[in-house]
Amino acid sequence: MNEVSPSGSDGWQHDLYDLLRRNGIAQFAYVPDAGHQIMIDRSLADPGVRSIPLTTEEEGVALIAGADLGGERAVLLMQSSGVGNCINMLSLITGGGFPFLTLVSMRGDFGEGNPWQFPMGQATQAVLEAMGVICLRVDAQADVMSTGTAALTMAFKGRQAVAVLLGQKLIGAKPF
Repeated sequence: MNEVSPSGSDGWQHDLYDLLRRNGIAQFAYVPDAGHQIMIDRSLADPGVRSIPLTTEEEGVALIAGADLGGERAVLLMQSSGVGNCINMLSLITGGGFPFLTLVSMRGDFGEGNPWQFPMGQATQAVLEAMGVICLRVDAQADVMSTGTAALTMAFKGRQAVAVLLGQKLIGAKPF
């Protein structure tokens, strides 16, 4: 679950945002999501980044490819239910050999009460892997920074497609 740091902030989410910024992430693409709210709010307040709201998650896949072509790094923030919207567009990443980094807040997972979230939540990892995306799952706050660092290295140095799956044990289950 979310733990509050001594400074009163949601420590891991702020730490992850700072890690992304230190590693050159200059564009944050997102569909509004409570699981990513801290990073979305930080990106909106940060004059050093472009914070781009999307109408659908698949737009973020093209945005990330365009960022790479323009010499910038981007991240796509989305919920597991949005992964299904991206499947065809992920062929762009594979075909073009673009680096791709997405942070996926999981639903249909530990403690979920909304029956509509289970189908895509349970299929997310398999669907992403079928499209050539490497999935790294985080369920504990202690693993956020090491997993984030690994994902950044794999995506931008290894030029791979990488998804960090932020499990509901980490982000918390939404009441239904």
